[in-house]
Amino acid sequence: MKKILLIVLLAPVIIAGQNLKGRFSSSLYTFERYQSADESEMYIRGFQALSLKFSKENISVKTRLNLETNFSNTLDNDPRLRFYNLYLEWRKIAGVGTIKIGRQPLYNLVAGGIFDGISMKVKNKSFTVKGFYGGNVPAYQKLEITDKWNEDFVLGGKISTTALKNFRFALGYINKNFKSENYMADRLDADLNPIQVLIERNSMQFQYVSAEASYNRQDQADVNTKVYYDLNFYKVSKFELGSRFAATEKLGVSVYYNYRAPKLRYNSIFAVFDYGNTQEIEGGLDYKVNKTLSFFGKFGNVTYEDENSQRITAGVNTCMGSLSYRKTLGYAGELDAFSLYTSRSYLEGQVTPSVGFSYTSYKLSPEDDSNSLITLLAGVNYRPMRAMSFDLQAQYLNNKIYQNDMRILFKFNHWFNTNF
Repeated sequence: MKKILLIVLLAPVIIAGQNLKGRFSSSLYTFERYQSADESEMYIRGFQALSLKFSKENISVKTRLNLETNFSNTLDNDPRLRFYNLYLEWRKIAGVGTIKIGRQPLYNLVAGGIFDGISMKVKNKSFTVKGFYGGNVPAYQKLEITDKWNEDFVLGGKISTTALKNFRFALGYINKNFKSENYMADRLDADLNPIQVLIERNSMQFQYVSAEASYNRQDQADVNTKVYYDLNFYKVSKFELGSRFAATEKLGVSVYYNYRAPKLRYNSIFAVFDYGNTQEIEGGLDYKVNKTLSFFGKFGNVTYEDENSQRITAGVNTCMGSLSYRKTLGYAGELDAFSLYTSRSYLEGQVTPSVGFSYTSYKLSPEDDSNSLITLLAGVNYRPMRAMSFDLQAQYLNNKIYQNDMRILFKFNHWFNTNF
């Protein structure tokens, strides 16, 4: 794998001479940390992000990394460099294939994130086959590769088809192993004397098969279903159904259902506990008055082992922003939340101010006292040219834990695209 990573690092040199594009952004974020009730320190944290793509015909090298550090009151492990992506991509192999080698993203409910390895895709008009294998990425996305491939890996694939008009079907498999770090702990020997013991934990695993089916007919109907089956515990882990139907040209009806069991790692101590599953069902309506104004409303019920909880959501979307209200009742607690967001561009998109406000009142049970939470966002985006933008945002939060919490975010973005 180290040789593969070296190839990826050298590939920009190999394919240089064609196209380089990407984005660089620099951000400053200020926040206050309290050491005690009367003593606090102000922190200024910086984030430098870089996304690059080197391309030559059907071969590309893509990378995305981030450098973060504090400019005042340095935190542990500062500065920290994170590598989110670093992979070689070769597209249109024999007109149907794509291969990626290196650190790359993985989109999956069970093992989403990134991994170090190889993925392949073969696609024709109606069938797609995908497969991937690699090692888990270390903490904080360090540029290191696991040396325990038999205990610390991710493996899987999916086959899908759209051969039937308006339908899509897919079958998938995912196997993800975790090798936890060994650690020293204090224990008592036979004479009850404290001693240091090395704790070695077994590799813990997720292993699922999945099936998907969907139906889409332009704006008339959209139905999506997914089911995940846990091969370690021999049970359905999750079933999800989401749908929307056009009752009229302006009125839409939506239905959502979700059955979910706790996602437990194999060999985990939590597997021995008695736990319950949840079922969730929600129905809603949306009405489009015109291109710039629409209303929506939803009602949902969540069933726990012996309890129930309900939620109500309503709101309006306009060309100026959105306004929404949310209420929950029952076992999950009582909550009333009101939120407003608006933004509008001026000077042909060069200046875009925005404001967001929310107020929430909540309590865990009818007998408890209510707690309130106020949040406020106010910012502006300035784009003097197409390839450059500046963002300034103030964030305010107030509740019984964080009283009058004020934070400032400044961000600079620069896009570039160069042919050599």
